[in-house]
Amino acid sequence: MSGLTRVVLVAGARTPFLDSGGAYSPLMTYELAAHSIAGLVSKTGVDVRRIGMVTMGTVLHEIETSNVARESMLTAGLPATIPAYTTSMAGLSASVGFANLCDMIALGRIEAGIAGGVESFSDIPIRFSQTIRRAAMKVRQDPSAKNILKLVATLRPRDLLPEMPKGTDFTTKKVMGVCAEAMVKKFSVSRADCDAFTERSHQLALTAIAAGRYADELVPVHVPSLNTTVTDDDTPRADCTHRKLVNMKPIFDTAQGVITAAGSSRFTDGSAAVLMTSEQAAQSMGLTPKAVVVDYQFSAVKDLNTEMLLGPAVTIPKLLGRHGLHMDDIGVWELHEAFAAQILVNVACMARPEFADEYHAGQVPGQLPMDRLNAWGGSLALGNPFAATGMRLLSTAANRLQAEGQRYAVVSSCAGGGLGAAILLQNPNV
Repeated sequence: MSGLTRVVLVAGARTPFLDSGGAYSPLMTYELAAHSIAGLVSKTGVDVRRIGMVTMGTVLHEIETSNVARESMLTAGLPATIPAYTTSMAGLSASVGFANLCDMIALGRIEAGIAGGVESFSDIPIRFSQTIRRAAMKVRQDPSAKNILKLVATLRPRDLLPEMPKGTDFTTKKVMGVCAEAMVKKFSVSRADCDAFTERSHQLALTAIAAGRYADELVPVHVPSLNTTVTDDDTPRADCTHRKLVNMKPIFDTAQGVITAAGSSRFTDGSAAVLMTSEQAAQSMGLTPKAVVVDYQFSAVKDLNTEMLLGPAVTIPKLLGRHGLHMDDIGVWELHEAFAAQILVNVACMARPEFADEYHAGQVPGQLPMDRLNAWGGSLALGNPFAATGMRLLSTAANRLQAEGQRYAVVSSCAGGGLGAAILLQNPNV
């Protein structure tokens, strides 16, 4: 963002991430999101009167709160004079909101903003069939007994069955796990490597939690109807070991597949938010930035059937190339772990000349340093509340920059629809 106002990431906050069906079940998404926003405001002490916009990404939209960003920021106690809008870009929903706020700050439109993401799989939107929905609208137009009886006579028992969200890509009609197995067949990764990466994610997350690495991010969530307060993630598994993983069966391609339940990020409830400001605004408010937002990139793949989750591999090289950076220049890597196989395929592709020829004009990005990747664990262990994951990655990357004294961090995610995002952060102190 050369020549523009420098944008800084001040801090991030998130609720503990819980497996779906747990303590967050009584909460609507806006209530969950409000906790991350309120926690962020409390921990930073930001002057809320200087916040110019709030964004909130989500994938599973709750019809009662179509603009969940607005409802969550009001519930969090922010002034009603702050505008807010909701973003949707599959798993990148929160990231696109973050990018929009970066541009607004860089251009001087606002001096501070909050970008967040929220997801609840415990309260998914279930619909009646289209036949029932159309009949209901006709009753609304003509509620006479004659019209109601006429419409009821057209219904069949199957019309009364609820429609569950399928989780499939609309274009390919495939779930993400099937798409990931197609990538495995095209680019070849082994089951043993997938199991090893899965175990690594859980062990690193448990080590990070024990060391208090996530204490700075987490905000407690009180659930009044259950009279309980959630303070910790419940997703990492101490028993996720090679001995257990090697005996698990593949779930998407039961004959030859490599993806097991453990090697897939789980449906998770949670929210996360980050505070961004201009460098000048942070200084005037006495806030200490953790990272400078250098740049971002969104991209998409060519083949949705065999490259659906290759977003990082097609996006990261474009971002690094624009700044003359190489893989080894990046000290902190935070990539979303949708599947262990998906991570390994993306890493492999970025080191392959044939992939570089197709996507990057022959410039081979090189080998991603695995010892710098998701050093505090990733989505396989911490769970994946879709839109909230992107903000967790940003917050963790900024905290790792400070803890590890590195200069640059890259945060990247894949998403349904063959989409990818990558964000470049810089340590303001290095």
